Amino acid sequence: MLCAAGIVVASGNASHAQVTAARATTIEWGAYAHDPAGTKHSPAAQITRTNVKQLVPVWTYRTGDFALGEAMARDETTPLFVDNVVYASTPFGGVRAIDGDTGAEVWSFDSELDLSGNYGDFTNRGVSTWVDPTRPTRAACHRRIFVAPVDARIIALDSRTGTPCADFGTHGQVLLARDVVNAPNYKGEYAVTSPPAVVNGFVIVGSAVGDGRRSAAPSGVVRAFDARTGVLKWSWDPVPRDSAQPGFETWRGPQAHRTGAANAWSIISVDSARDLVFVPTGSASPDFFGGERLGQNLFANSVVALRASTGAMVWHFQMVHHDLWDYDVPAQPLLFTMHRGGRDIPALAQTTKMGHVFILDRETGKPLFPVEERPVPRSDVAGEDAWPTQPFPTLPRPLSPARFDTADVFGASDAGRAWCRAQLAGARSTGIFTPPSLVP
Repeated sequence: MLCAAGIVVASGNASHAQVTAARATTIEWGAYAHDPAGTKHSPAAQITRTNVKQLVPVWTYRTGDFALGEAMARDETTPLFVDNVVYASTPFGGVRAIDGDTGAEVWSFDSELDLSGNYGDFTNRGVSTWVDPTRPTRAACHRRIFVAPVDARIIALDSRTGTPCADFGTHGQVLLARDVVNAPNYKGEYAVTSPPAVVNGFVIVGSAVGDGRRSAAPSGVVRAFDARTGVLKWSWDPVPRDSAQPGFETWRGPQAHRTGAANAWSIISVDSARDLVFVPTGSASPDFFGGERLGQNLFANSVVALRASTGAMVWHFQMVHHDLWDYDVPAQPLLFTMHRGGRDIPALAQTTKMGHVFILDRETGKPLFPVEERPVPRSDVAGEDAWPTQPFPTLPRPLSPARFDTADVFGASDAGRAWCRAQLAGARSTGIFTPPSLVP
């Protein structure tokens, strides 16, 4: 269990024999969501509905990262648990290795983050790990811990000592803000907040881009690096820059192909058996006005399947056309097996900011339940051309209501409810795809 101050581990009153037996069958948590498929499911079964009330705190570890005001640090890490060691990132991009039994610090790494940067999303969601099959078990950097601090670096650490792996990049790190289309205007415009994906010896990372400041924000490029050397292996840009690239015609306007963002700030999923990575992309820049990037805007606001070994695009599915709402695809794609008609279908589930859940064939990107293109409101903003339809999945049903009107007003008193209804009176409110408007 996590808290703002650090990590709290709870346990019941187990005997020494029970602890020994449990350790012999330890179930690890080796990736951000337990596994590269994003299942977030552990088969561990010691804690049940009947005994969970018996849990008591055993140890607490405090990272020491602390800030106030706009730079307030948020602890969003999901620790790994490997070889009875907890590996947790800190808001400032440090890493702590903690003994799983005692809470004693095994080692601590300070990323030396530049705290003067203007980081829009000041956090770090976790670390990744990779075992080098060419190195003996006790050799340095046999197992590596990768952390990507918010100032856009990938750092490789020896899991046993926390020392940077000197053979990775330059002195153990690779700088990510270099060589992107539209160089950052300030430190923090191009950042990283989520742990990289690891597949077949590659470390794959997206970015968090400040997408509300300018049209030509930094590009949301996704890149794969050799996990041993840090050498760039491939890159994929969600905004087509060349007329020969697929999707180029879906961006219209003199500067449309200089548009930035459409970045993957959330977690990338991996299907190593199929040599695929699944990238959730966000809105193009600027996020609330598309007059300089008219068109459907592929491959923003999409799930995109890339060939893990080459970066080539295999398929794509767009959840929002010509985004005007900052409706990034915010969650890690979930890979699972769907049973239908007597056969097993490799599937992918994607949740969205709109409350929609899209279920797709993992190999083709085709919807496994019908998706309807439904008319949505047009824009009344000069220079804007909202896309006339948006995709709505027919199943599963939405996780939240699609619109809000006066009948939905709630409050603690009649006066409070009346005030809320007065604010809504005359406002333009036609559902989740009501575009930004000159009308309140």
